[in-house]
Formats: sequence, structure tokens, C-alpha cells
Amino acid sequence: MDRFYESMYELIVETSTKLPKDVRRAILRAKQQENAGTRAAMSLATISENIKMADENVSPICQDTGLPTFKLKVPVGANQLNMKEDIYRAIAQATKDGKLRPNSVDSLTGDNSGDNLGFGTPVIKFEQWGKDYIDARLILKGGGCENKNIQYSLPCELDGLGKAGRDLDGIRKCILHSVYQAQGQGCSAGFIGVGIGGDRTSGYELAKDQLFRSADDTNPNQDLQRLEEYIVDKANKLGIGTMGFGGEATLLGCKVGVMNRIPASFFVSVAYNCWAYRRLGVTIDAGSGAIQDWLYQEGEMPNLQDDEPAEAPAESPREVVLEAPITEEKIRELRVGDVVRINGMMYTGRDAIHKYLSTNESPVDLNGQIIYHCGPVMLKDDQNWHVKAAGPTTSIREEPYQGDIMKKFGIRAVIGKGGMGPKTLKALNEHGGVYLNAIGGAAQYYADCIKSVEGVDLMQFGIPEAMWHLKVEGFTAVVTMDSHGNSLHAEVDQSSLEKLSQFKEPVFI
Repeated sequence: MDRFYESMYELIVETSTKLPKDVRRAILRAKQQENAGTRAAMSLATISENIKMADENVSPICQDTGLPTFKLKVPVGANQLNMKEDIYRAIAQATKDGKLRPNSVDSLTGDNSGDNLGFGTPVIKFEQWGKDYIDARLILKGGGCENKNIQYSLPCELDGLGKAGRDLDGIRKCILHSVYQAQGQGCSAGFIGVGIGGDRTSGYELAKDQLFRSADDTNPNQDLQRLEEYIVDKANKLGIGTMGFGGEATLLGCKVGVMNRIPASFFVSVAYNCWAYRRLGVTIDAGSGAIQDWLYQEGEMPNLQDDEPAEAPAESPREVVLEAPITEEKIRELRVGDVVRINGMMYTGRDAIHKYLSTNESPVDLNGQIIYHCGPVMLKDDQNWHVKAAGPTTSIREEPYQGDIMKKFGIRAVIGKGGMGPKTLKALNEHGGVYLNAIGGAAQYYADCIKSVEGVDLMQFGIPEAMWHLKVEGFTAVVTMDSHGNSLHAEVDQSSLEKLSQFKEPVFI
């Protein structure tokens, strides 16, 4: 199969840069039901623009290209060893070309391989079948949504829902709770795959397998079909909304599978996927290795720009321009709900940077500055670095460090997604700082706001974890935690928990 490597490279690039039609249709439906002028509507508009830019730039939709997971069905006698080597080569080349972010990290040393290759990465699963062609599918599931996966062992007690027993109603409660607990940290509005039964390993695998289904398909099991429809309907009544800002669209799709279990165990496993549902597939000629057809591309290509939200806004949010260094007085003027547009410098900092800064001095003066929770996709020509994708990462991972680091270095603003917890909120109040929520997954939109890379420090941590010095223009985010003790994330969490409790009573599905 002399063209198999070429086909795998094309599959990787298309999956990273072009959202499939079934996912676009789901996003369009969400836009059409959202109210104009709201934070959720603004987020969906940004998401739509980002999808268009990724198409045009042939660049990653989201900078976190996740852990590539391949599923291949192959004819009996196919040389799986050669196919695996071709996939490895294609992964390495796509990383070199900036279509994937280098995401393979040694769990003991913290070293990044730089090419997405290492023990366990990528994941490649083969299955033989009786057909004479190859079915190859790929999902790129980012870390933010992967961290919101959850597994329940029935019976159990659930916040807002009470006891979940070993029956269909207990399963229903677990799935609803999984959406509630994700809030905006997994880049809602999202999709979920659910695995009922199995053990802890096979249950999660079954859940992730459901994400390879079409968003438009119908479950052949009528009980599960009704359950899927019920979950989407009720999840969208929780008011979590896009990015956790509140709103009408919280869940875009639910797919449920079931398998047998042993008597002692009853697991419900949920694989959460963000709106940037990067999953594609191809059929391949087993003789040449050439692509025959693309999967998940049935129907018309929806135009995400040609729609209007449902209702006119009561009032528009206040807009404020920020440029570092920022004074405490300026920060104290900001309130939850304000839209901020940033010009000037900001500095990236993720997990490795926060740990480093907790015990070391900063390589740059951060007094009055802005930290961006971002691990960008970067390429370098002969002289300069260029940003290929640069959306926010999930901020809650930095909760143990953030408040102390802000006070230590005089940082005034932090940008990320999904919000942070009470320790950071307390520090914002004491120190005079704000948390700004950018739109998760909008890596092309934000890369376009970055006008130059002024420098980089701590490259020993790898490209995603280094401290990049970025000059930006018109970088837009929403104040969701202010210096007065207010947190939109806490408010939405509480209100959605109250709405979740409405679904406590047993339901005939």
C-alpha cells in the first residue's frame, strides 16, 4: 500500500483543521436557539468565525490537538505492522508541519518528545473484518474535555439528584450529573459518549467508541434512543450554556452504548467532548492505500455565518480596553460581565510555568501584566517564531498556584477558560486582580489577534509549556471573576445545581 502514509497524513490534517458536517449542523442549531447579545451568543459567533478561519488557513481548530486515537478495521491478512509505522511517520510529519501540537510527554521526567510519538502515543486500535477495504477513523480529543470524563459506580449518591440505583433511572441520573459537573471547563456546548456496563477500562472504551458515531444517527436500541433524546433535552434546561456563561445550549449530542457486566460491578462511564469535535474517517483501498471516500460528511455543508439569534438583547455588555501594565485602580473598575479587549503584551503560562514560578523568580517583570493560560502551536522559520493556533486551556488546573503567584509577581489579569476556584477568587479580591474567560477552542480566532512573538523563556518545558511573550491587538475575553468577590462560574454552578434537582424524581423514559 504505497499510498497509505499519504492517506493517513491527509486524515490527520483534515481532522485537525476541518470540523465535520454533522458537528457543524449541531453548532448551527445551537446558534439559532441562543438569544442575541448574550455572552453565549457572542461565544457561538466566535466559534463560528474560528471554524471558518481554520478552514481557510488549514490550521488547527483548537491548539490542543489532544491524544490522537485511531480505530482501523482491516481485511484479514493486512500488514498491521507496516500500517502502524506509516501512521507514526504521518503523525510526526503533521506535528512538524504545525497541524498537531507536540503533546506526548514523559510522565516521569516531564520531557516532551516533540513529535507526538512515545510509549502509548498515539493510540492505534486494529480490528479485522470480512470486507475487502480499510475503514480508518481518527479522533483528536483535547485535554480540557478529557479531564471532564467521569465514571460512576452504581449505586451512588449524586449532588442534586440523590440516590442513583442499578437501573435505567440510575443511569439517567449519572448522565445528567456528568453534564452538570463539566460546567464550562470542557468547552461547552459539548457532546458526550456514554458506556453502560463493562469494567472500569472497557466501560471508558465503550464510552469513547460512542464518539465515533455520527451526531445524526439513531440508536437501534429504543430504550437508549429515548434516553439519548431525554438527556439532550434536559441538559439544555440546566442553563450552563456555551463556555459555562449561561444560555440555552449546554449539550449538542448524547450517544449511549451498553455491554454486559459482572454481578458485583455496575459502571456508567462518560466521555465528554468539547464543541471542537474533531473526528473524521475514510475508507481506503486495501491494495493501493488510497482514500476512496470520506465519512461523517453526508448532507449539505451548513453556513455558520448565515443565521440570526432568536431574540434581540435587552442591553449589551460594557466594553473596556486594557493594556499592560495595568494598575490596581483600573482592575477594581472591572465587573463580572464586562467584555475586555486587550492590546499590547501578554505572557503565556501553563502547568509547568506555574509550578516553576511558585519556587523561582520570573524571567520577565510581571508586575501589572497579563498571564494567558495557553499552550500554542508554534512554527519557526529561519529567524522568527509564528503562532499557528493559540486558544485558552482549562484554568482550574492552576488553582493551587494562581493566587499566590499573582501576589508574588504583581500580576493583574489572568486569561483562560472554565473559571477558577475559591482560593483564586479570594486572591483577586485581596490583591486586585481579574479572571478573564476567553472562548475555548477558538485557536485561529485568537492566533489572528497575536501580531508578533516578542520572545520566549523556559523552553526546556517544551513548546506548549514555555513562556511566550506575545504582542496582541483586539484580544477579546469576558470578565467572569472580579476583584469584588464575584464569580460567574460559581453563580452558574449554583443555579444549574438547583435546576438539576428538578430531575430528581424517577422518570419513565
